[in-house]
Amino acid sequence: MDKVRVGVIGCGGIANAMHFPSLAAMPEVEIVGCCDVVPAKLSATADRFGIANRYTDYRLLLAEQSPEVVHVLLPPHHVFDVAIAVLDSGAHLMLEKPPGITAGQTAAMARAAEAAGRLSMVAFNRRHMPVLGACLAEVTARGPLDQFAVTFYKHHFTGDYFRGAIDVLTCDAIHAVDLMRHLGGEPRRVASSVRAAEGQPTPSRWNAFIEFENGAVGQLMTNWTVGKRFHHGELHARGVSCLLEFEREGTVWADNGEQPVARHSAEELTGSSEPYVKWGFLAENQYFVDCVRSGRQPSSHLGDAVKTMELAARILSGGWC
Repeated sequence: MDKVRVGVIGCGGIANAMHFPSLAAMPEVEIVGCCDVVPAKLSATADRFGIANRYTDYRLLLAEQSPEVVHVLLPPHHVFDVAIAVLDSGAHLMLEKPPGITAGQTAAMARAAEAAGRLSMVAFNRRHMPVLGACLAEVTARGPLDQFAVTFYKHHFTGDYFRGAIDVLTCDAIHAVDLMRHLGGEPRRVASSVRAAEGQPTPSRWNAFIEFENGAVGQLMTNWTVGKRFHHGELHARGVSCLLEFEREGTVWADNGEQPVARHSAEELTGSSEPYVKWGFLAENQYFVDCVRSGRQPSSHLGDAVKTMELAARILSGGWC
């Protein structure tokens, strides 16, 4: 079977820590070229992963290598023009989160992908975390979720991301926002509180209560000025509950029992201690390649990502909406 030819635009931290190792681990993938405007980053990445074709101009990568799939792993305010060029070249498109700055930009990219007949995917990797997948299956085997919570906290006191090009909720905590949709479906009503920490010019605390169209309720708690990074969750259905550390482990309890009915750890589920494996990055990259091979639209395609961006905008607006 022919290998899927992949080009990668952007050789920054998330690319080197998560996406390049994932792609390099997949025998059905050939990384045909990589690109970065910083020559030192480009050389270090290409040397590490044995990539011969190196570019500081993404247009040359597209023209000379004609990749079938292109990963765009750039800061959000640099994404739009590059993503459109990738689609115009005839390649399928993988974007890191967030997919641009606004829901409007995301919708425009979705229309471009549809017009080009290309597949697209936004890398909301929480959907592919092995612990969440195993625990969610345990809980929903007893019935649909009726209540859940997602917390995402960080120790980040420097305020703006990219000098204010995008708000922090839409840029980074969007992972937790998308996870709310992944768990609950489409929101009916949203109530939120958005606050800035003392001495900071922009909000750093976002809390939301969401009623979903299917009757479930969810609570989102995010704060970028806490003591340490935490990423936890709760899943509840009738007679069954789960407490999660998304990146590490989850425990399922049922019927008020003294002992849990199941425990799942990321390392046991994947057989690996590598973050790119146990946090779901390998799984999401494998999923996209499988979708390309089968011609199947990924679940987190650009059209779906519009809804996550719209939910983020509703949370940012504050109050009931």
